Amino acid sequence: MSEPRRSVLALAVLSMLTEEPMHAYRMQQLIKERHKDDVVNVSQRTSLYQTIQRLARDGLVEVESTERAENRPERTTYRITGAGRDTLRAWLFAMLSTPAAEFPEFPAALSFLPNLAPARAIEALTVRADRLAERITALGEEMTQVSSFVPRLFLIETEYQQRVLEAELAYVRGILDDLRAGHLAWPDNL
Repeated sequence: MSEPRRSVLALAVLSMLTEEPMHAYRMQQLIKERHKDDVVNVSQRTSLYQTIQRLARDGLVEVESTERAENRPERTTYRITGAGRDTLRAWLFAMLSTPAAEFPEFPAALSFLPNLAPARAIEALTVRADRLAERITALGEEMTQVSSFVPRLFLIETEYQQRVLEAELAYVRGILDDLRAGHLAWPDNL
């Protein structure tokens, strides 16, 4: 049998199931309620169901019960297996200890920046800087609101996101300064 395929969504499912057995809709609700949807994409419920099916096929989760209430669709409740707990710990260790090759849009867009005229690049980066500042403020407010009743351990991903956004904002503002000062010039042939 091959090694189970790791994903952020699969990690979230396994983690949720360490708390108690639950059905897919409840997992999706908890991820959103806890603002984990900032780091886990659960916008498509079909992706969640596919992930659960894959985890079940790999023996990491299993069906605890299936029930149907009145005219509602059948609801399957899952629980984590011993292999699932072991896999969760192994994935967490690997994800925490090993930087991954990730391919976010922004660095890719920066690599093709010369395809915009300098004025248009300044406009786009100014909008980005404004949006980053707004997001940093929103995260700060969120942290302030919940930090009085939620331990820091459960907010560290939000803290991390805030720090990363602050670093990105400083970088974007530096690029904007260089563009405006003419220190970042476009080739003549573009």
